[in-house]
Amino acid sequence: MCAAPRSDPPEAGLAASGYAEALLRSLPLAPLLPLRAPLQHPAEAWAGSGLMALTGAADGPPRMCPAPLASCADGALAALASLASPAALDDLRGACLLAERAALLGLRRAGEVSPGGACRLYQAADGGIALNLARDEDREALPAWLEAPEPVDAAALPGLIAQRRVEDLLERGRLLGLALAANRWPDAAPGRWFDITVQGTRGAAARPPRVLELASLWAGPLCGHLLQRLGAEVIKLESPERPDGARRGNARFFDLLNAGKRSVALEPRSETGRRQLLALIAESDIVIEGSRPRALRQLGIDAEALVRSQPGLTWLSITGHGRGAPREQWVAYGDDAAVAAGLSALLHEATGEQLIVGDAIADPLTGLHAALAAWASHGSGGGRLVALALRDVVGYGLGFDRPDSVAALRQRQAQWTAMALRYGVAEPRPRMPGGRAAALGADTAAVLAQRGRPC
Repeated sequence: MCAAPRSDPPEAGLAASGYAEALLRSLPLAPLLPLRAPLQHPAEAWAGSGLMALTGAADGPPRMCPAPLASCADGALAALASLASPAALDDLRGACLLAERAALLGLRRAGEVSPGGACRLYQAADGGIALNLARDEDREALPAWLEAPEPVDAAALPGLIAQRRVEDLLERGRLLGLALAANRWPDAAPGRWFDITVQGTRGAAARPPRVLELASLWAGPLCGHLLQRLGAEVIKLESPERPDGARRGNARFFDLLNAGKRSVALEPRSETGRRQLLALIAESDIVIEGSRPRALRQLGIDAEALVRSQPGLTWLSITGHGRGAPREQWVAYGDDAAVAAGLSALLHEATGEQLIVGDAIADPLTGLHAALAAWASHGSGGGRLVALALRDVVGYGLGFDRPDSVAALRQRQAQWTAMALRYGVAEPRPRMPGGRAAALGADTAAVLAQRGRPC
């Protein structure tokens, strides 16, 4: 794991514990067990987690983040442990979870380009913009987006983007399904890190909860992984035609998040698959999903109606920008969602540099918060649709203990950087997987038979 705490100044544990207390108040819940947050200054947490090594120009020094996001991750994990079982999470550090994918993939900082290489900051005619080309089909949409002849290669992108206004790029790109964000402070900071969009009927809090994971990639699977460590039975459901895209990536990272989950493969576009999916939902206490709401509705899956009709169900919806038109249709991934929250704008104010911060940082930060929201909802009887947006979780963290002026921000940047250099800047360090993830669909027959459903 990442570097252990080495400092203990008077304010060392205040950021993580203060953030944990703020999260619990927002639920609102009191801790069931003593709250144990790492006694570590936010500067040391950032430097020791590997996040500082991932932030900055490729040929320049690593950069401090003057918002205590690493401590926020520690606080979210501490809040979860205080409602469940510290022993089950004792070997984890929230801050280090934010950088473990980079450790396993060997990623490095690259300035205005994300460590993973898919997201990049560009200058438009009237401001900055982030573009995340995470899928092959995204590049195919570039000529239509920029009204340019095919093909649009990487060398031509800066010049074409520079001719257009940010709002025009956002509007046209979102219609085409591109993941985009304005590189600026949002008009309003999020007042909450989650929303309860539907209240249903509460039920008895079964222990351990039965979790159905419909999510892919990082945020949702990390949420399921943490719930599993707390004793939940987790079924990971994928389409055989479109499985979790992380299966095609680094095997150790996929194993890390998915080992121990039962793998079910169903095709929800078929009538049989849809019936089987609804049957699995009916027997679940918590559903984790990361789809745009319209995609599920097109399959005949109405989350709002299910929460209203199924007592005790907690439906956890993870989106890029939140539920409700038009934002629920906007595509987002971890890097561009963090830009949308104002993270790159914050670093620009503090350093004068245009930087992507960390590695898809909104994903693991949201996964931590999602596990807390799911466990808290289930423990109090469920009956809720709980919505988390990647952008809003990062924005909520940025609003915690934010300096009240640019001068104060830059002063903090200098002070925290000096502290970090004294502590030492660690490279990201991975956890080792606890086993191998099940092959796609390995448990389909057994799970359906156990529940009396035909394959």
